[in-house]
Amino acid sequence: MARIGRLHVTKAGKAVSEGAAAAVAVAAGVVVAVVVPTGIALLTAHGAAAVSLLARARTATGATGRVRLRLRLSAISVAAGGFHHALEEQAGTWQPLGAGAFQSVVRVLACIGIAACLGAAVAALVMAAAENGTTLIRLRRLLDGWLIAGSLFTVGWVLLLHRADQGGDVSVSLFGLARVVADILVFGLLVALRFCLRQAERTATTVAVLALAALTSGDVLRILQPEPGTWHGVPLAAACSVTGLFLVAVAAWLPGGVSVAGFDRRMMPVIGVVAAFVPVGVCALAITAHTVAGGPIDTVMSGLSGSVLLALGVRQGVIHSDHLRIMHESAVREAHYRTLVDRTSDVITIVSLDGHLLYVSPAALSVFGYRPEDLVGVRLPLYCHPDDLETLTQAVQALRQEAESDTRGPALRLSCRVLGADGTWRHVESTISHHPDGMIFISRDVSERIAQQVQLEHLAFHDALTGLPNRALFADKVGHALRKQTPGAAPPVVLFLDLDGFKAVNDSAGHAAGDALLQHAARRLQASVRAGDTVARLGGDEFAALLECEAGAHPASARDVAQRILSALTRPYPIGTMDVEVSASIGIAVAVPSITPDQLMHQADLAMYAAKAAGKGRIRMHHAHPPHACSVT
Repeated sequence: MARIGRLHVTKAGKAVSEGAAAAVAVAAGVVVAVVVPTGIALLTAHGAAAVSLLARARTATGATGRVRLRLRLSAISVAAGGFHHALEEQAGTWQPLGAGAFQSVVRVLACIGIAACLGAAVAALVMAAAENGTTLIRLRRLLDGWLIAGSLFTVGWVLLLHRADQGGDVSVSLFGLARVVADILVFGLLVALRFCLRQAERTATTVAVLALAALTSGDVLRILQPEPGTWHGVPLAAACSVTGLFLVAVAAWLPGGVSVAGFDRRMMPVIGVVAAFVPVGVCALAITAHTVAGGPIDTVMSGLSGSVLLALGVRQGVIHSDHLRIMHESAVREAHYRTLVDRTSDVITIVSLDGHLLYVSPAALSVFGYRPEDLVGVRLPLYCHPDDLETLTQAVQALRQEAESDTRGPALRLSCRVLGADGTWRHVESTISHHPDGMIFISRDVSERIAQQVQLEHLAFHDALTGLPNRALFADKVGHALRKQTPGAAPPVVLFLDLDGFKAVNDSAGHAAGDALLQHAARRLQASVRAGDTVARLGGDEFAALLECEAGAHPASARDVAQRILSALTRPYPIGTMDVEVSASIGIAVAVPSITPDQLMHQADLAMYAAKAAGKGRIRMHHAHPPHACSVT
């Protein structure tokens, strides 16, 4: 939660700094327009904006070549606009002899300047619109730009006709309208492009839209008020133009200034469909107002409004075609994923945040024996082993808390046992992660793997022939018995024994008979001790037994247990069609304080060899330390 709070604070601080930069640009534009003469202020603003765009194109890290070219074209457009303003002002102030011819040349150059300004700006924005997305998406962006621009052109033409009706200088108004046309075209494309960017990358485009709105307002004011108009001492047209240019200079350095238009939302939202009809409404209102005022509908007005209607129709067709493509792609993807889900051996389950199963994949039938439709609607924990309920509940609760706090941590891994339809417990490993509808479980039956692991562990610590613990496990149990020994309790006793005469049986009757003899001996040895004692096969015909006693009990002595074992092992063994007789030599070692498992086993081994040296069927106890007999039952 602290991390989320810091993230919100960082975002808020960043937004404040971006807003402050735009506010400073606006304030600077107004101040410059008031303090500096209009001609110098406009040239200064154009130069500052062009230099800023060129610097951004040079210093932008990670920007592609197309993005850098787009910024350079924008700089050329701003510079050409400044060139146009300078020539227009020069043509208006030049009055000597032959000024008419000179003014004509200057006006031609001014027209070239405004054409270069418009061409470079539109080229830059068209490049941005075509940087990413499908052909239909690029076409839709351009149509959106024309819808906005066409409607504003219609309004501008109506205003021009209104000025002509009032007896104004139409030629000057036409020249001013050229600047408005440039502003409107760029404004329309910018508005369309703004909604192609991701939310976090729209700041630069938003500021650019505001800049173009300010520039358009300044140029419209020049048409409506050819003489410099002021408001509380502020030259409105100049202030709007200078402010717009300063905003252009700032916009390139804001987030999204070097971004590529994305198309992560191909599906048009409802507001996007409705907004497309707004330009048509603007055209209709402008023409209606013009008609009510008694003005005629001329060819230009009809052509502009008709182009807007045509663009709207083409745009709706493009959207419909793109939606059909999206539906086809979605159907193909759904069929692909459905095939993957249906054919996978993993069970995929979607669970709501309140624990109800919303979807269960068909693999549940083959894995657990349940039909998926019978499981939908059931609430967790579903057929979970009681010992695993806490683990499952904790995992589900953790994901539920993350969903409620709108955070997304890594997927959780869970192992539990699930009751199958046949009544057996299946070992299941699940990966749990977030899903739009709650949580998704991807579960795999690992019962065979667990069984193999158990078998491998058993083979690692048990004798394959007799199933008895081997030397490693026996040593571990001896160590455990020594560690858990308490004061007052009888000490553990270790017996080592070796079958006398086994080699002769194995050589004469064969290895199969020898193996059968060892299996019989192992069973007799187990039957001769308590259930809590441990019997092991150390290798070959050597066996061992660990006798553990409880304090306060009064069983027979360890020697008596050894005698019982010896009597059991010396009885004849029915092997095939014959009876085989062998004997055993047994060594006994009793644990003393501070003795190690290896020392205790070594003492029993020495006692066993002492028994063999004394003759077959003998029992010997190790006497290195005072003996402490262990009583057993």
